[in-house]
Amino acid sequence: MVKILAIETSCDETSMSVIEDGTKELGTVVLSQMDTHALFGGVVPEIASRMHIENITIVLEETLKKANLKLEDIDAFAVTYGPGLIGSLLVGLMCAKTLAYVYNKPLIPVHHIAGHIYANNLEKPLEFPLLALVVSGGHTELVYMKNHYNFEILGSTLDDAVGEAYDKVARVLNVPYPGGPLVDKLAHQGKDTYDLPLPLNDESYNFSFSGLKSAVINLVHKEKQNNREVIREDMACSFQNRVTEILTKKTIKAAQKLNVKHLIVAGGVAANSGLRERLTKACKQNNIDLIIPNLKRCTDNAAMIGAAAYYAYKRGDRADLELNAKASLPLK
Repeated sequence: MVKILAIETSCDETSMSVIEDGTKELGTVVLSQMDTHALFGGVVPEIASRMHIENITIVLEETLKKANLKLEDIDAFAVTYGPGLIGSLLVGLMCAKTLAYVYNKPLIPVHHIAGHIYANNLEKPLEFPLLALVVSGGHTELVYMKNHYNFEILGSTLDDAVGEAYDKVARVLNVPYPGGPLVDKLAHQGKDTYDLPLPLNDESYNFSFSGLKSAVINLVHKEKQNNREVIREDMACSFQNRVTEILTKKTIKAAQKLNVKHLIVAGGVAANSGLRERLTKACKQNNIDLIIPNLKRCTDNAAMIGAAAYYAYKRGDRADLELNAKASLPLK
């Protein structure tokens, strides 16, 4: 049995977890900074990194306590080294390097998006070949996997990521941070009454949400100039319907073309109830097995990093103490 202590500090959550054999969660702690950043309407990188420094040892102690283990019991240390906020990543990286050096254990580098994908492995063992729809604040990608740790990017966003589009639409609708979950809630209270475009409705597997975001902003401004009330619930519903329609349409098309019967959804926007509902319906119609992680595993957490790290460990991935953080990092 391989016990891996994983560290995740890519944005504004300080998290650690002990994962056994890639599937068993022995103890996880997530210390969120959301309330602090809400005061500024979004994540402030310098504040995030400073808070990680303050929280990191507390989170380590609590994680070991939850797992009922000592550091001597750990077989390897894993850490998110990118992509993410460089200052935040460095805090987790320095902690992992120190632990690996002091206890003379392997250091495993993990890509943040690989972690989101492997969050699903904590729900149910991944079956291959599979298709992963990655939807988060910084990423929108379709990833084909023939086996563990085999990532082929079929398509990605050409501009705004889907989560970023949600946050920008939330601002124009005067929805407080974090905007995504609240826009989702408003969408379920409204009707699809606004004429918005279906973004990048083409034959590719790429996505584009900048135009849809701009259409919402322009329409809101136009309504206000004409002294017409903007019904937030209806605007949110119209926006969300376009987003979930194009995500589902391209994902199902890719699954059919590749003859894939296993679909997983990864990233913070995997918590979106509108997307969950539309994908569930489409997968039932097309006889596709759908896995979406528990809500607590959609957002950033170290359990997903530990789950991914086990398979990286098995294939021999190791890093030395010169490992550096990467703000931008392709998944491969």
